[in-house]
Amino acid sequence: MTTTIHDLHAFKAEGKRFAMLTAYDYPTARILDEAGIPVLLVGDSLGSNVLGYENTLPVTMEEMLHHTRAVARGVREAMVVGDMPFLSYQVSVEEGVRNAGRFLKEGGAHAVKIEGPQVELVHRLVELGIPVMAHVGLTPQSVHGLGGYRVQGRGEAGARVLDQALALEKAGAFAIVLEAMPAELGAEITGALQIPTIGIGAGPGCDAQVLVLHDILGLSEKPPKLAKAYADVRGEIDRAARAFSADVQAGRFPDEAHSYS
Repeated sequence: MTTTIHDLHAFKAEGKRFAMLTAYDYPTARILDEAGIPVLLVGDSLGSNVLGYENTLPVTMEEMLHHTRAVARGVREAMVVGDMPFLSYQVSVEEGVRNAGRFLKEGGAHAVKIEGPQVELVHRLVELGIPVMAHVGLTPQSVHGLGGYRVQGRGEAGARVLDQALALEKAGAFAIVLEAMPAELGAEITGALQIPTIGIGAGPGCDAQVLVLHDILGLSEKPPKLAKAYADVRGEIDRAARAFSADVQAGRFPDEAHSYS
């Protein structure tokens, strides 16, 4: 049975912490779903992690839908959240509604994620039955406006981030990502909201935590401070590629066991 927004609300009410991870393709979605990860985010972070862009800004709706479809085909129980890319929702509420609908209708997602205090759009989407995960603090699509990937909400600025979170909850968001902010602020927002908070560099006080899959697998060349590598898949790929190349050069592959008679 697919994880729903009601399940996530129940997790918070019960004090049950949960994990969210990014997924960009069918095979990893299958693995993460079978591992019991309840929420998979098809993040626009695929721009830098999969497509080789410098940041998330060039990612298009078509690219997001392509990867969302692949992830949706791979899950049985996880909630699939599609990350709305830059300029797919900021221009107008009408365009935001149209593109959010495409994530559900064409991409197979169960919900969308929207960066920033898009209160009017969130309210309208929820009215139409499109679940919305909000996102405040460091919002990567605003990297140039923020002057880089900087911690948000320090000092007096924390009140503004809290106000944004409260407004998005009131608008109907079912959960909210808190990114790159002091741990104290993350805990304060978590205590002030009835909806689950999902932290990424927002301290241990959040209801849930999310990381980019490539970071936890050790695939990223320069992972951010907020990330933790739980494996060295980059090293394993390097080892396997070198071993294969050496076997080919030495004539050891293919051998009899890997040839047809």
